[in-house]
Amino acid sequence: MYIVTVAEMREIDRRTAEEFGIPSLTLMENAGSAVAEFCLREHPRTESAGVICGKGNNGGDGLVAARKLHEAGKTVRVLLLADPADVPGDAAAMLKRLPVEPVIAKTQDELKSSGAQQVFGCDLLVDAILGTGFKPPLNDLYRSAVHAISSAQCGRVCVDVPSGVDADNKVEVPPGERVNGGDIVTFTAPKPFHVYGVTRGQVVVAEIGSPQQAVRSTLGQRLTTAGDILAAVAARNQYGNKGDYGHVLFIGGSLGKAGAAAMAGMAALRAGAGLVTVACPRSVVAIVSSFAPELMVEPLPETAEGSIALAALESGKVQQLAKGKTVVAIGPGATRNPETAEFIRATVKQCSVPVVLDADGLNAFEAHADELDGSRRALVLTPHPGEMSRLTKIPIAELSDFPPRWLQQERVDAAQKFATSHAAHVVLKGSRSVVACAGGEVWINPTGNPGMATGGTGDILTGVIAACIARVQAGARRTAVAAEPVDGAVRGAVYLHGLAGDFAAARYGEHPMIATDLLACMPAAFKAAEKQVMPGVTWIRGVPRARRC
Repeated sequence: MYIVTVAEMREIDRRTAEEFGIPSLTLMENAGSAVAEFCLREHPRTESAGVICGKGNNGGDGLVAARKLHEAGKTVRVLLLADPADVPGDAAAMLKRLPVEPVIAKTQDELKSSGAQQVFGCDLLVDAILGTGFKPPLNDLYRSAVHAISSAQCGRVCVDVPSGVDADNKVEVPPGERVNGGDIVTFTAPKPFHVYGVTRGQVVVAEIGSPQQAVRSTLGQRLTTAGDILAAVAARNQYGNKGDYGHVLFIGGSLGKAGAAAMAGMAALRAGAGLVTVACPRSVVAIVSSFAPELMVEPLPETAEGSIALAALESGKVQQLAKGKTVVAIGPGATRNPETAEFIRATVKQCSVPVVLDADGLNAFEAHADELDGSRRALVLTPHPGEMSRLTKIPIAELSDFPPRWLQQERVDAAQKFATSHAAHVVLKGSRSVVACAGGEVWINPTGNPGMATGGTGDILTGVIAACIARVQAGARRTAVAAEPVDGAVRGAVYLHGLAGDFAAARYGEHPMIATDLLACMPAAFKAAEKQVMPGVTWIRGVPRARRC
């Protein structure tokens, strides 16, 4: 799903009407209906709904939603922040169809009336004041209405964007200048705010009639959705066996960091790999084995520091282990020991099956980034900003996701350039992780939360990516068909990893979350991803009530 700017959204609406013959009044009817359907589905206990409308098209969408909620048997109160005579075009047509008498507030004093206060006292508030065409600042009347909505102790649903927000996300909105909290229902395609903006509620994109041929984007960024990862959660063949789902080899771990390799291995099993072997220094084999009995473990020669020694390659042990494996993942817990780094670089060069490189596997290529080449076989890199900075020599401040930047353009550009120049797939981790494909496509991942900023979650991601690639590759090998592109497996893995983190945050809270909580929540993530595909609606943040596990 493409991310579009406000100007591009206007062009989509124009093309929909002029080139495809779908009237703007129909689009408004469909938009308002989508908002009402969301309210009924996600807030089923609502008895009364207050709809606060501006005079523009956003307000027109709200008027349609009010009519639909009234038809559904809800008590509906409408507050119009304008003189009815000033409501133009399609919104005026929807005002005439409104089955309830709206409360009119043209001034701040009128906003304090008993009628207006009754609107703000409803079980659910629908914010339909200002849409994507708004540019800050708010006027006094709208600012007061925004404050009243934000202060209400009830559910909130925002039409298109929270009022007061620049949908292009070019500026930070000061406190009190936008509606805070609540869910968002936008239309046709997400805008930058929906992807990069600060919001805690659900965000959904509703189809309202614009054909895909009308959607054009110059940003070059796409959002991963549940519909994009169906291959990653596809049902297993009832006659399948463990060989049909791939054998992943993990190479990593060290004295003091054995848990990293063990977590990565267990994550691969949780994500559906048929078999997982962890090759680690001899002194930590018992530690990795004790983590889970399902893991197979192979000892490797080690350095004096307890990391993997170059002798592991020279003896031919690693080459032997790699035979018959579907994917090789290297790096978690490997340390930055110079001998271990040399071993990693040589191993990556020799691998003929897809390679996933993470953590110290990436650090091994500091000052050797020119050796990273995915042209012979798939190569997936999963750096956090610090690791990306070491690979590219770009200052870490330009790669960090904080503070939020306009479209996080530096992060997107860095990942895309590195991916294309090295024929690799790059997952630049962070809030809204960037997945840059070897062919130049860029996808933004919407799942995940701040609770995942804790040690070990990157190792879990490595395991999930390796498993998703292994399943695709092994399935193709068994059925003698062309394998699905690796980039689809990578996108699916990143999405599922973030979704598991969202379930973990809901179960444990963001502060106490630890990496292994994601393992416990991986089954829920798979179930939710399987169920999240709903006709006409795309969830880009949160999980629909009816699909929660």
